[in-house]
Formats: sequence, structure tokens, C-alpha cells
Amino acid sequence: MALLQIAEPGESAAPHQHKLAVGIDLGTTNSLVATVRSGLSVVISDELGRPLLPSVVRYFADGSSEVGYEAQASQAIDPRNVIASVKRFMARGLKDIAHRESMPYDFEDAPGMVRLRTVAGVKSPVEVSADILRTLRLRAEAALGGQLVGAVITVPAYFDDAQRQATKDAARLAGLPVLRLLNEPTAAAIAYGLDNAAEGVYAVYDLGGGTFDISILNLSRGVFEVMATGGDSALGGDDFDQRIFCWIIEAAKLKPLSIEDARLLLTRAREAKEYLTPHGVAPISARLNSGEVVDLKLTTEIFTEISQTLVAKTIQPVKKALRDAGLSVSDIKGVVMVGGATRMPQVQRAVGEFFKQVPLNNLDPDKVVALGAATQANLLAGNRAAGDDWLLLDVIPLSLGLETMGGLVEKIIPRNSTIPVARAQEFTTFRDGQTALAVHVVQGERELITDCRSLARFELRGIPPMVAGAARIRVRFQVDADGLLAVSASELISGVEASITVKPAYGLSDDEIAGMLKDSMVHTRDDALRRALKEAQVEAQRLIEAVVSAMKSDGDLLTDEQRVKLESCIAVLQTTALGDNRRHITLAMDDLEAETKDFAARRMNRSIHNAFAGKSINDLEGGQDSSKSLGEPA
Repeated sequence: MALLQIAEPGESAAPHQHKLAVGIDLGTTNSLVATVRSGLSVVISDELGRPLLPSVVRYFADGSSEVGYEAQASQAIDPRNVIASVKRFMARGLKDIAHRESMPYDFEDAPGMVRLRTVAGVKSPVEVSADILRTLRLRAEAALGGQLVGAVITVPAYFDDAQRQATKDAARLAGLPVLRLLNEPTAAAIAYGLDNAAEGVYAVYDLGGGTFDISILNLSRGVFEVMATGGDSALGGDDFDQRIFCWIIEAAKLKPLSIEDARLLLTRAREAKEYLTPHGVAPISARLNSGEVVDLKLTTEIFTEISQTLVAKTIQPVKKALRDAGLSVSDIKGVVMVGGATRMPQVQRAVGEFFKQVPLNNLDPDKVVALGAATQANLLAGNRAAGDDWLLLDVIPLSLGLETMGGLVEKIIPRNSTIPVARAQEFTTFRDGQTALAVHVVQGERELITDCRSLARFELRGIPPMVAGAARIRVRFQVDADGLLAVSASELISGVEASITVKPAYGLSDDEIAGMLKDSMVHTRDDALRRALKEAQVEAQRLIEAVVSAMKSDGDLLTDEQRVKLESCIAVLQTTALGDNRRHITLAMDDLEAETKDFAARRMNRSIHNAFAGKSINDLEGGQDSSKSLGEPA
């Protein structure tokens, strides 16, 4: 059973028209899912009331997996099969991954995107992300009582085309229809702007577990215009953990670590970082498998010193974004802090000193991105209500262009162009009689092809033979609202054309994706069974609470024998509800309901007796006459 959503008039669509949509913050450290209820964005918590889901997946030899807190608790005992911070691996090769030598994973350096060997087989970051997204989908569907029509999933503003496509494929594997990929700082700005009715130029400083983004936005009368964006997709809270980890090894003078000990100390480093913010001093203690004992104290002063270069690295993209937007520090009305890593005092201090103002922290930095995404999802799903007339103008983070002769890059769409956007440019042939042209699509800011990221290649064939320079080839770039690219090329004289929807070659072929989708269908039945089990468990708990409450208030109506039978049935149902057999739970509920029938009848009789106590038939008849007169003409 599920709660029926109730809203005040004008706050949301009519109940029968309301479509279930969610916003998902797929984070490096933690992930969240949020939705709009009664006109307000709220984070959906799990059955224990926890809003966050640790972005950690553990795989088992039988092919099963667990996601979240349970997996996180197993990092030190099963480090090879517990995958954390997978977002940093999305669409990245082994050479792109920092600190990989201290990571416990068994990497497979496949072409394109790195893979991880586990006891459940080789897993791509797309599959691991899909497991996290699937868990969030199930949480949302259980809480909302229906199937989702779609989700807005947030990505770092500085994610390139390959990383965005990988995120979209992960959502497909998880059974999530993607309404939009939304930049994380933009989502935060939506949440902050709508919550505070803010207007003016704001900077959104987003330091998460694995990525850093800075966006400059102009908020004006319901228009959210991104003026510039920047960042570093390989800089985040994990790097601060790494600095503490290295400090521990040096301070404790430890010998080379085993995989298990390295994972244990990385966990202790993260815990120390989180403890340090409110307390100023964090104890670090651990007994390693080598027999060595770690017993240290990390102070705010030490942490500030060992992490100062990381904090400084976040300020450089901030300067660049301001320069791109044509603004100075004095033009910024407020700085919105996003991401759990922004809680660190040295980060707060550095941002405050740079912008010469106190950063804004009135919204939970862990939740603000998901809340903004939920607002956008609600709008895109068609649940438009009065006051929802706002417009989002986002931008692309990196320039898009083509390779030209000599290995040079010709930029077609410059960075910070508002999306959706389409641009075209004309090119020509290099040699006499040339009948084909190779089109190499790249992304980046550098001038040489070797310094940019390759996105796709295709060929335009059938060009009529002409002298060099005579052909007129028009190449058109089109970026959709998700930041994904389509490219077409046509020869204007002959009319021949070719096109490609740029699906970056990050290591997974279409066949592999199709195979994964087929495998994911297995989860569909599993998901349905898990949901039915959860509903039965909730219903069993509701029944137990109702019967226990009735026994407390009207227990005197029961004989000793009836009381013993009821207590026995309750005990059986409590035990059965802890198991995973839905049929047994249903049978135990039926037994309890059968035993309560006589008790329920007696309670009903007592209620009727109490309701009419002290009243005569004439009183009741008088009441009836009075009610009839209300309908007669005056």
C-alpha cells in the first residue's frame, strides 16, 4: 500500500494527471533521488529514513550485488569486489585515472573505458553506475507508489560528451527513461534561485567527491542563464582523502601496504576528514594486517597545510570562468556552495577570501543538486503549475570542432555556447579528384588534435571529382538540451550527404550495450518480486501495529485464551515478516486477521454502545427532523 499524494489547489497537477518524475544526483561519494510533492522538491529517503545512498557496489560470486551502506561497510574486508567512486572512471581509460597505484581494484585496460575484474565477472563503470541508479529507481517507485515516467540525471558541468553518453547508457541499463542530463551547478542554481527568489549574478562553486565545477549564472525573473562554466572532472573530495592517506603513511612510518590495509586506511582518511570539520581534531587509529598499529591525531592546521595545493587548484577555473563571462569579483552577488567537500573550513575560507563575501550555505550542499533536478524533472514531465514559468539556458562546457589538415582543430561551437545550439561551417577538398572526405569530430580547447579528445569519425563519400578547393562541403553541428552532439556533412554542389549521431567510443559497443540491456531484463522480474515483498512486509507491520493498539485499548474484551492466540499469531507474523518469503507473510497475515474477527466485532459493538449511550429514541428522531428541515424552502 502507498500514501495518496495530496496537494493544495494550484500547487501541482491534478492527482489523476500527475506524472511521477524524479531528479537524481549520481554522485561520486553519495547519490540521492528527489521528487516534487505538493509543489515542493523533497529528497526521498530509504526505509530507515536515510536520504543518502553511498555510491558503493559490492559484487558476489553468484552474480548478485548490494548497493549502499552495506557495501560501504565491506570495503576493508573485500576491497577488490567493492567498487567506490566509480564516477571517476566513467568513459576514462586507465591512463586517465589518478592514484590508481593505491587503488585496490583489478583493472582491465580495455580500449576506451577501463573495466574492473570482480568475482561476478568484468564490470564496466557504466554497469556499476546502473546498479546505483537501479537502487534509486526502486526507492522512488516504492515511495511514490507507481512507475516513473522519467528522470533528470545530473552530471558535472565539465563532463565531456563521452562521459555524458556513458551516464545516459547507465540510466538505460537501470530502466530509467532520461528526460534530461542537467549540469550539477545549474541544478543547484535552480534549487537556490526558486527557494530564495534570488535575482542577479551568482557563482555556483561545486566541489563533490570526484569532480569540481564552477558556473556563473544570471538569475532574472524566472530565467536561469548560464554565462560561463569551468572546472576539473578529476578533482574532488577523494583527492583530499588521498592527501590524508599519504600523510598517515608518512607520519606512522608504515611499510608498503597490502590491498586490504590500503583500503582500511583510505576509509579512515575519509572518516577523519568528515570528523575534522565540526571538531577541529580527528583521531585516526587502525590495526593493520601487518601487525602495525596506527594511532595519530589529524588537526585542522595539518589538513589545511597538506591540502592547500588542491584548494588552490579550484580557484584557477573560477578565475577562468569569470574571465569567460566578462565579469569581475565585484559583479558576483552571491556564491552558492554545493557538494559535501565544500564543508571543509579551508575551502569555505578560500572561497570567501576570493569573492570577498561569506559563501551561501542555507541549502544542504549534499541535497541541493537533487532538489533542483527534481524541479526540472517535474516540469519536463508535464506537471506544470501556476508559477512554474521559468526558463533554463544552459551551456556546453568544452568547444566542439573538426580536425583539419596538419592535425589542427577548427572550432565550430565554442565553449559556453547556450544549448540547444546548431552551427555550420564550410570546408573544401585538399587534393584534385578527391571523392571522399574523413570527418574527425573532437572536443577541447587546444589547437592541436593530439591535445583534444576524439569523439567520433565518419566519412562523406560520393563527392564528384573536382580540382582541389572547388568542392563546397558544409558541416553542421547540433547539440541537444542534454549536451549531446549530432554532426552532418553535405557537398553543396552534388547534394551528397552523410551524418552521424555522435556516440563517443568510450569502450562499449552497441552490441555490448544491447547485451547489457538484455541482461538487465532479468532484474525486471527481480525488482517486481522485491517490491511485492517490501509491500507485504510494510502491510504486515501495519497490521501488527493496529492489532497491538487495539489490544491495549480494548484488551478487556478478550478472554485469556483469545489473548494467547493473538499474541502467538503476532509473534509468528513478526518472525515471518523478517524473512523473504512473501507467500508465508501473506498466510501469517491471514491467520492473524482470522483470529481478530471476533475481537473486531466486539470492539464495534462497544463503539456503537458508547456512541448512543445516554440518548433516547426521541433524541434521535428529533435529530432526523432537524436535518430534513434544512432542505425545505425558507
